Amino acid sequence: MCGIIGYVGKKSASPILLEGLRRLEYRGYDSAGVAVLDKTALVVRKKLGKIDEGIARLLKAEPVTGSLGIAHTRWATHGAPADKNSHPHFDQSETIAVVHNGVIENYDKLKQRLLQAGHKFKSDTDTEVLAHLIGEHYARRRGASGDAKTKSKLEPPHVVSYKPEMLALAVSDALREVIGTYGLAVICTDFPDTIVGARRGSPLIIGIGKGEHFLASDANAIVAHTKRVVYLNDYDVATITPERFDVINLGTDTANVQISNLEFSHEDVGRGKFAHFMLKEIYEQPQTVLNALRGRLDFEAATAKFGGLNMTVAELRGIDRIVIAASGTSWHAALVGEYLIEELAQLPVEVEFAHEFCYRNCPLEKNTVLLVLSQSGETADTLAALREAKRRGHRALAIVNVVGSTIAREADGGIYMHAGPEIGVASTKAFVSTLTVLTLLAVHLGRMRMLSAGRATEILRGLEALPQQIEKLLAQNGALKKLAKKYAQADDFFFLGRGYTFPIALEGALKLKEISYIHAEGYSAAEMKHGPIALIDAQTPTVFLVPQDAMYEKTLANLAMIRARKGPVIALATEGDKGIKKVADDVIYLPKTLEALNPILASVPLQLFAYHMAVARGCDVDKPRNLAKSVTVQ
Repeated sequence: MCGIIGYVGKKSASPILLEGLRRLEYRGYDSAGVAVLDKTALVVRKKLGKIDEGIARLLKAEPVTGSLGIAHTRWATHGAPADKNSHPHFDQSETIAVVHNGVIENYDKLKQRLLQAGHKFKSDTDTEVLAHLIGEHYARRRGASGDAKTKSKLEPPHVVSYKPEMLALAVSDALREVIGTYGLAVICTDFPDTIVGARRGSPLIIGIGKGEHFLASDANAIVAHTKRVVYLNDYDVATITPERFDVINLGTDTANVQISNLEFSHEDVGRGKFAHFMLKEIYEQPQTVLNALRGRLDFEAATAKFGGLNMTVAELRGIDRIVIAASGTSWHAALVGEYLIEELAQLPVEVEFAHEFCYRNCPLEKNTVLLVLSQSGETADTLAALREAKRRGHRALAIVNVVGSTIAREADGGIYMHAGPEIGVASTKAFVSTLTVLTLLAVHLGRMRMLSAGRATEILRGLEALPQQIEKLLAQNGALKKLAKKYAQADDFFFLGRGYTFPIALEGALKLKEISYIHAEGYSAAEMKHGPIALIDAQTPTVFLVPQDAMYEKTLANLAMIRARKGPVIALATEGDKGIKKVADDVIYLPKTLEALNPILASVPLQLFAYHMAVARGCDVDKPRNLAKSVTVQ
């Protein structure tokens, strides 16, 4: 949540910071701001609202110059969205500026102490408390260095008097008092060529340039400028200047620094010909499924192969139980994974909300493996679940999209989705890629147990056909747009499925809620008669997932209950099912596939339907209210 971008070099900082903010806006768009060292003073511009409507206009009207700066786009936690709560925040002397992602849990206690010491605060945020705390520690270190004079913000910076590491040491001092999570960037008038960054629980990376360096919470913000990055670890404190960077770790005073190359380009994070990132990413799904399959289909052995699980065949055979932990859309993917692994590998699977797994005493037998799912690889709840499993001595595997992310680095092994950057807040291609990888994993585990070569080959052939079948579904975009216009004024929706399509009903409802703000509920079709059917009337449409699978006849019986109460029905059915038109008001046809692969195909029209519903209702598809892409706070 929230986005950070920092620049130090010889170029003008403001255009680079503003461009970075636009690239980061999907992480938070309540407000945005920049702090630039303009000659001898820190100049802050910040504004409520989305970037082009707020900070961009403000910077055009009141430009700032300088080659050192930090910027932030906010998703509010402490303090309502407002100009005063926007980042950056000053310390008491207004010679230090801070931007911060995360939550300082003990901010109130720290604030009371600082108030008693005479500090005055201008916002309601925990970040301003952190800025004041850093300023207090910096003043102490300055005093200890032999100059205890309180510097006026009108005085020139004491470039000669102080060593750059003094700011990093002051930040380190402050962070040792902090309880909570942070990704932060700090600049000070005393150091016109230095940014200090630090992280715990909130991602932060260094971008390496020639005569310039960057600091960012997401590689999307800097990929146009460099492809060489360093992913900071928890408790790392980094000092960057135009010519070098140094990293220490609060726990060990030494840091594990590795330079990585980004696997995507500047063009990959653009919208191209599409009106929205979400639509672009829906249309990328044939390719992302192909990427997830590439090099992993082994028809000779009738299995899937992976290079990163870091477990021997004997260890994989020794697994007695899998617990899958995830949040949001990934949790829905986990439910599909449960069905797949239990059916194909005959392994017991339990699906947990990541945040619940961390805080309840879930019994884990000796041979239980935790599998976590996260597109960003930075989801705070999911990362905490992974760490909890490892603390208890269990192996933790991960399926993630972002190479170099914290979960990818801390997991014992895992599988990359290779879906490419996903900018739209509502996950689409990452969800389908996760389902694809889970299917491969189920086949991989199944072939070590009871899954026959014939059945495995059938599934692999089905997976191989998916990209072309998704193309066929995308060709129905026009029909789904018309369908959305027909139902755009509805206030409530139900999404119903059974078996493999039940989790997709949950996901379809979530997509509609996220971007169109329509109240939608996903249920097992069989559960409707146990209470929710009371809400059905002529104004409440139901999306029924009724592919011709093992539950087909029973799902049709559930559909009849809705029809008897005059509820409008939209059916997702298997192509060739002529009878469905007699009992549904509208039908979207899915290509024929195996029952286990229906979730992947059914997801695509539901994504397009939600997209067009949001557009028809005038909603901001890529930046839905109250949401951010990567949830890095608990």
